[in-house]
Amino acid sequence: MTIAIAILNWNGKTWLEKFLPSVIRHSSGAEIFVIDNASTDDSIVFLKDNFPEVNIIQNKVNSGFAAGYNEGLKLIRADIYCLLNSDVEVTENWLSPIINLFTVNKDIAAVQPKILDYNQKQKFEFAGAAGGLIDNLGYSYCRGRVFDDIEFDNGQYDDETEIFWASGCSLFIRSADFWDMNGFDERFFAHQEEIDLCWRLKNAGRKIYYTGKSKVYHVGGGTLNKQNPQKTFLNFRNNLTMLLKNLPASKVFFILFFRLNLDAYAAVYLAYKNGWRHFWAVFKSHVGFYWYLPKSIQLRQKSQIDPYYQTKWLIFKHFTGSKK
Repeated sequence: MTIAIAILNWNGKTWLEKFLPSVIRHSSGAEIFVIDNASTDDSIVFLKDNFPEVNIIQNKVNSGFAAGYNEGLKLIRADIYCLLNSDVEVTENWLSPIINLFTVNKDIAAVQPKILDYNQKQKFEFAGAAGGLIDNLGYSYCRGRVFDDIEFDNGQYDDETEIFWASGCSLFIRSADFWDMNGFDERFFAHQEEIDLCWRLKNAGRKIYYTGKSKVYHVGGGTLNKQNPQKTFLNFRNNLTMLLKNLPASKVFFILFFRLNLDAYAAVYLAYKNGWRHFWAVFKSHVGFYWYLPKSIQLRQKSQIDPYYQTKWLIFKHFTGSKK
């Protein structure tokens, strides 16, 4: 089983300098690629001078996370892709448990390791934690992270189990499954494109897994931090688009109507918490959702599963204090 580690880079020389050595040191047997998204810093020169063993793929334009990976991965031949953020520190023997899962269970399409916070290494990290789940209204959360509340790692998620989605910050996926789904939906640009991909895989009968036997440390927010309204825009637009594409026909219209109304309350809350630019980001996200609507309907698969909801009505339980 061949494995290729693909790191998407955009003006990330600092991250490559800091974290690429750990990837090289702990990834024996894997081929390492940096897919550069038309960086304007000296990332390419730095890589050529300091890491000649790393393969470089240069995209002509910065088309975002989703399209950037789609374009770069076309040039990589391997059984398993590892999509790894540039701000991730990997650990000794991180590949073996993941390869083992792919080997013993042919139904597994994607695997995620345990993702911990690089700056607070006893805590889980926001983007993935111990595996992604989704509630009945389409709100994504993780084992170890619900909205902005994050748990300490006390060994409670040292298991290996099926999950709903695997984080794009450290996503292992069979190349055949990736291309069977036509890769990421490039309209997403960034944020939640991996949840959409995993949901499409689930609709096709494939499985997504987590293993606590492998761990990485993620900085998070290296490219776009939480205070940036663009992040708010992408998250709201992409989440609605994902729901339209993947929910069963019997539920999609009710849930979308409910969510569109809840987003209005969320916009007011974000305006109070982070400023009016976030209110307008939510408004623009709805315009973007409607703009995408015809294509999203066209992209619906022949069948959609009704996900297993470990928790229902998460937003209400969370903000009333019963589910932190």
